[in-house]
Amino acid sequence: MPTPTKGPRLGGGPAHERLMLANLAASLFEHKRITTTETKAKRLRPYAERLITFAKRGDLASRRRVLGVISNKSIVHELFTDIAEAVEKRDGGYTRITKIGNRKGDNAPMAVIELVLEPVSPKQAVVAEAQSAAEQSAKPAKVVETEEAAVEASEDAPKYAGSHAVLEDVNEAPEGFDIKGNEDSMKYHVAGSRWYDQTVAEVWFATAEDAKAAGFEPAGGEDAQAEGEEEEAAK
Repeated sequence: MPTPTKGPRLGGGPAHERLMLANLAASLFEHKRITTTETKAKRLRPYAERLITFAKRGDLASRRRVLGVISNKSIVHELFTDIAEAVEKRDGGYTRITKIGNRKGDNAPMAVIELVLEPVSPKQAVVAEAQSAAEQSAKPAKVVETEEAAVEASEDAPKYAGSHAVLEDVNEAPEGFDIKGNEDSMKYHVAGSRWYDQTVAEVWFATAEDAKAAGFEPAGGEDAQAEGEEEEAAK
């Protein structure tokens, strides 16, 4: 016989254990509280809370899942209507276990397990919301300042080594930077070359070596750009 993963098995076998837990859950949902041993109460707690979670979903598939465990339709109806509605705003902790001492005779530790049907305290909900809002409002201030500083630093820093960002007039060359770079084609154009005037500058470079180091290639090849440099020098 396989050994259960959590503690000793209740009853003689796995089927007997399932029936015991189903009967205990049905009694708990019917009477809202039952007295049993600590061991059974601790094993019943996750079992019953899982059924309550199905009841909170309220769909037909969940109702069929619960009916496969608890055959009493009146108890299932009460679970899906009264109990599910009472714990609707709770995120968990639908049951409570209270130890009541040992049983006379066999000295077994006893406990009372009951449903927690009290409404969630509005004061606790407001306090929790206020704390979370205060934490969120205090945190982002530093984050925003850091992000703004990072953006300013990135705007001031050149995108490539030896480059300069475009000015308001995109075709106006910054002082010392007269080589146009086009990021769509990843080509650079030397002043005086064939397509220099038709090219829209997206970044300016000081030298052709800086453009090559940034991954840009000469438009039309090295010879075309070299001719542009010669023509510009002749002027």
